[in-house]
Parts: sequence; C-alpha cells; structure tokens
Amino acid sequence: MKIFKGLLVAGVAIALLSGCGAKEEKAAEPNKPAEQTAAGEQPDAVTTASIVNDADAFINAVSEQGTWIIATLGDLTVDKDVVVAGEFHDKNKPDGDIYRKIALYTQDENHNITASFTLTVPKLTVQSENLRIQGGTVKGDVYVEANGFNLHESATVDGNIYFANEDVKASAKIDGKVTGTTEVK
Repeated sequence: MKIFKGLLVAGVAIALLSGCGAKEEKAAEPNKPAEQTAAGEQPDAVTTASIVNDADAFINAVSEQGTWIIATLGDLTVDKDVVVAGEFHDKNKPDGDIYRKIALYTQDENHNITASFTLTVPKLTVQSENLRIQGGTVKGDVYVEANGFNLHESATVDGNIYFANEDVKASAKIDGKVTGTTEVK
C-alpha cells in the first residue's frame, strides 16, 4: 500500500511539474500584466495587453504609460472621469498604424464574442488617435478630442458622444449604438 501511495504521489507531482513547465510565464512589469492574448487578439512577441479587472488598473492602462489594447474580463465601474491618452501603434509595432482599442468582451478561438461587459464611467475623454471601442457598453458620456474615433458595430455608448470640433466628428466612424446625442460640443 505504501508503494502504491508513493507512486501515486510521484505521478501527480510529475504531472503538475510537466504542466507548469510547459509554458513559462514572464513576470509582469508594474502596471502591466504578463503577455496575454487579450480579447482574442493573435499573440505577437512584442504585443502586450492590459487585462483589467478594477478601476485603478483600467485608469493606468488607458493612460499615456498604458498599452495599445485594454481588455476587461467583466463589468467595471470607475467613479471618476477617465482620459484615454497617448500615441500607440497596432500590436505595439513601431511601424504599425496608430491604433488603440478598448475591448469590452471575451471571444472564442473563432473570434465570436462569448461575453460582453459594461464600463460605467461619468466621463470618458478620448485623446488617443484612432481609438476603437468594441464588444460591450460604455455607460456614460464620451468626449472625443482626437481623430479617428471608432465605435464598433458590436459596441454601445449608453450616453452621449461629444466631439471637440467638426473635423474630429468627420473622422469618426460610429457603427455601434448611441442612446443619447452625437454632436459637436
């Protein structure tokens, strides 16, 4: 019986160690989690995404020191105004297009949205060029100050979208739903 228990413990230990050793995780930098595939984006050796579950992490992720893609894994409430700032490039490639994304969803391996989430914020100010909001709902007003804003068809703004001027408004692409007004203010 002792031999059987010893073999069982050894087998479990080997299984655990081989499972742990199969994928080495990098330690996360402060304010940045380890590299992950966020919201179904294809992994890339230089791509880093912020996967956020709380208000402070979200605020840091959308700041100038944040990341090009910010993904939530559930509903999120931020009790203060938030500014999305900084210039970022698609997949963090220096020669890539200027692009930033807030992914309010998860998806399967076929890129089908499996769950959508709500970001509740009093005011979301967009200062990053070519920001896309995709796959969920922003509950609050969005103030767009940068060109190229995109509300994907899978996203909703439960509030108003205000543009800094006519040029910024003309550069925007609103394919999603807006429950309030969309105007220059």
